[in-house]
Amino acid sequence: MNQTARSLIEIPLQMAHQARAVINHAHQHRCYVTYLPNADDYETFKKADFQSLHDQHWRIEQYHRMIKQVCNIERFQVRTKGAILTHIFASICSFVHLQQMTFCDLISNAYQWKRELFNPIIEKFIRGFIPGKSHLQPQFHRVVNA
Repeated sequence: MNQTARSLIEIPLQMAHQARAVINHAHQHRCYVTYLPNADDYETFKKADFQSLHDQHWRIEQYHRMIKQVCNIERFQVRTKGAILTHIFASICSFVHLQQMTFCDLISNAYQWKRELFNPIIEKFIRGFIPGKSHLQPQFHRVVNA
């Protein structure tokens, strides 16, 4: 192994000397690696500090999930740079608006709101589409014994 490759391996190992095992609700051990720029800070880095850091990380994960699943930031039908930037901006604005609605107790959950938003539309489509189309669902016809 050459010197460059060795130093690339040693750096992460040096940074990973502070790993913490945490038991989550499913009683599974998880290891988290923390890196603090000042090595002396590890002496004062307590469980509450770790919990705060973990909570911040979890909020970032929730943000990414919501902006992808509810605000559809990755689902755009445009190809020009300006239109893509507009779509990204609109997605972020919708996230901010949904957060405001949650904080003001106008909605309890953005995922539930999205689901309930489309239920009447889906119901109207089904009620308008199905009449006269019974031939599309032959499994619901009565069996005739000959």
